[in-house]
Parts: sequence; C-alpha cells; structure tokens
Amino acid sequence: MIKDKDLVKFAATEWAAGAVGWRYLVVSGWRRQVLTGLDALSARRRPMSDRLGLQGELLELVRERPRQFGELVEATSLPAVARTHAVHLLWHRRLGMDLTQPLDDATWIHPVGME
Repeated sequence: MIKDKDLVKFAATEWAAGAVGWRYLVVSGWRRQVLTGLDALSARRRPMSDRLGLQGELLELVRERPRQFGELVEATSLPAVARTHAVHLLWHRRLGMDLTQPLDDATWIHPVGME
C-alpha cells in the first residue's frame, strides 16, 4: 500500500521521530477484528433510553473492578438487555476495551476516565 515516492518521506519522518526519542510506525491498514469490532459497536451508537437502569448497573460493576464482558452482563438484573447497553456504553467511551481483540464474552471491560 506504500508507494515508492513515499518511502523517502517515511524514512525522514522516522529519523526525526528517533532524534527526539519517539517511536515511529506506518500503519497501512487495520486488523480484520478491529473493523468488525468497530462495526459491532457502531450499531449501538444512537441514543437509547435506559428505563431499567442497566447502564448504571454496568458502570457500577466495572467501577468495582474490570470484568470480562460475559461476566459483566450476567451480573446485571437483566443480562440479555444489558448486552445492548454495554455495547452502547463502549461506543460512547463510558466503558473501555482493547480494540485489537475481538469483542466476545472473554473481552476485558474496564472503566474509562476514573482515577
């Protein structure tokens, strides 16, 4: 994906980054699971009503300690519905995960923006 005319530019940028102690990397694409994960998360990007208070439950559970996705939703009062709300919170960056890994029940979910 990198054209020959860009090689000199990348080499110069790598040298400049190294001179100030930075690492340099050229990314030419995403891993397949990253795009799949982002697609799954974006499906829950629209506003959602939370009449059952599941988002609060999810946030409180993760505040206690990071949990695997399956364990997290099972610990709520309504796991089947909590899955949708958990994905919604991930998209809106109120919960966090490692996007380099596929989203499944073993994915570790952690709090965002908490000291």
